[in-house]
Amino acid sequence: MKKTNSNKKELSPEQREELFRALKAGFEKNMNRHKGLEWAKVQAKLEAHTEKLWSLNEMERTGGEPDVVGHDKKTGEYIFYDCSAESPKGRRSVCYDREALESRKEHKPKNNAIDMAAAMSIELLSEEQYRALQKLGNFDTKTSSWVKTPSDIRKLGGALFCDRRYGHVFVYHNGAESYYAARAFRGSLRV
Repeated sequence: MKKTNSNKKELSPEQREELFRALKAGFEKNMNRHKGLEWAKVQAKLEAHTEKLWSLNEMERTGGEPDVVGHDKKTGEYIFYDCSAESPKGRRSVCYDREALESRKEHKPKNNAIDMAAAMSIELLSEEQYRALQKLGNFDTKTSSWVKTPSDIRKLGGALFCDRRYGHVFVYHNGAESYYAARAFRGSLRV
């Protein structure tokens, strides 16, 4: 029994190989997102931190198409964001957080963005990170993504989301309990 639990967040060798293939293909196809970085170094870092592979696999499995968007020279960490063209399909129709979910009397969504991100061991993008992502391409032109919401806004019942329309990135607010078929969230992971 104990062995099963310890393997819960580990990938099989086959899953690991498949993940590396997907990550490498995305990395090589989108070099503009990470100029000057080499896949071999990224893969070596991932192989040294296998506990992060499960999170990357969850990002991939839910439609996030994670890719490297930066390298922190101080810590040596590579920064991955969900880079799918539209907000990840496997994370849509969720409200912002557990409090919002519990506040709904009826028509509750199945989950919420904050808990899903925590379960995946990733962080929701902040507005600043979302804007940085949008400098690398056109994302969420038909969908939208919840972003980390400042506590003063959240205390008043609101939550923030972003999208790209008319060639511009917009930040909006909604009741945190709202959810839409075209809204998910994008995450980040440092490895």
